[in-house]
Amino acid sequence: MKSMQSFGWSAIGIAMGAAVTVAAISSPDQGQGTAPPPPAQQQPPPAQGQRAGGGGRGAAQAPIDEARARQLYVSNKFEDHARPDFQAAIDAKAREDARYADACKGLLECTKVTYRSSVGDMDIPAYLFQPLTKRGPRGHAAMIWVHGGVHGNWAITYLPFVKEAVARGYVIIAPEYRGSTGYGEALHMAIDYGGKEVDDVMSAMGYLKTLPHVDSDRVGMMGWSHGGYITLLSLFRDQHPFKAGAAIVPVTNLIFRLSYKGPSYQRSFSTQKEVLGLPFEKRDLYVARSPVYHVDKLRVPLLVHVATNDTDVDFVEDQQIVDALRSRKPDLAETKVYVDPDPGPASGGHTFSRRVNPQTLERNDSPAQIDSWNRTWVFFEWVLRPYWDRSKGS
Repeated sequence: MKSMQSFGWSAIGIAMGAAVTVAAISSPDQGQGTAPPPPAQQQPPPAQGQRAGGGGRGAAQAPIDEARARQLYVSNKFEDHARPDFQAAIDAKAREDARYADACKGLLECTKVTYRSSVGDMDIPAYLFQPLTKRGPRGHAAMIWVHGGVHGNWAITYLPFVKEAVARGYVIIAPEYRGSTGYGEALHMAIDYGGKEVDDVMSAMGYLKTLPHVDSDRVGMMGWSHGGYITLLSLFRDQHPFKAGAAIVPVTNLIFRLSYKGPSYQRSFSTQKEVLGLPFEKRDLYVARSPVYHVDKLRVPLLVHVATNDTDVDFVEDQQIVDALRSRKPDLAETKVYVDPDPGPASGGHTFSRRVNPQTLERNDSPAQIDSWNRTWVFFEWVLRPYWDRSKGS
């Protein structure tokens, strides 16, 4: 099932108690704020002779510090997942979408489409970027590009890189998978980090197959942060149709990450409807959703770029996937660690390769950004051969 509309398309009307609120324009990868923890609850005094903390070894514990208990409290109930101002997010998305007509004019075809997720429960909106003049049957390679953010969305600041991709011969589709902002409550609250969202993104392949000028044998995937995480999980599945992938500053280990980031970040995971708990409560689920534990499943070429001054996916997290790939998949994985690159617009080195002027939508290049993108284009050209017009034969 599919549909296509211009960028006048109105946004689809298609967590925790404390994690994410939506700003009009969010940063590329982070949740948009943290609500205060739940109100303090009066604790009954311990029974006579009972230790205050209940359990443990040795001497009796000190009385509970209620302020610290409130700070550390993390709900595992879906009703506590943060609910932002959905209409404000829809309006912000509509304003940004209105910029595409001028930004793409005369350069590439920019449209919005929808397709059904293979999960079968919802339609997924997506941006579709194509050359103005299309080749014949199976003439173009294609890529699925995946945005980041726990609750994030595709931003127009990706456009200068999209233009380069299309100019090189690619068709690009960018899904707004479940959990994305700007499409109303249903899509937002359906967030399933590392679960059904991966199916949503992989289902874009089905849409690409409906385009006669796309060669389904030359499709790759690329993502940033959370999107890089989805890319890794897609390529680590037992069955997938992709010939190569690139994960830039990817989330890699949810067990480590939630511990490292603390309660305010944990709340955006533990209250998701398909999760409802922290790693100590849902061990198998968090292992299954952490790419670092599935490196041995990689069967196609993979590019990974990380930064030592990343303050979102800290290097101590990304170093785990880099080390695992270098030691166990050296013939398939190409990895590079950028040492303190010039920071991007958010989270230090986390956005080192997404430096774009938000007004002019032109690249704001640094040496590391230039190097990263040059390596990325060469990597995909070796595998996907976007220059080859297959409709004209070999």
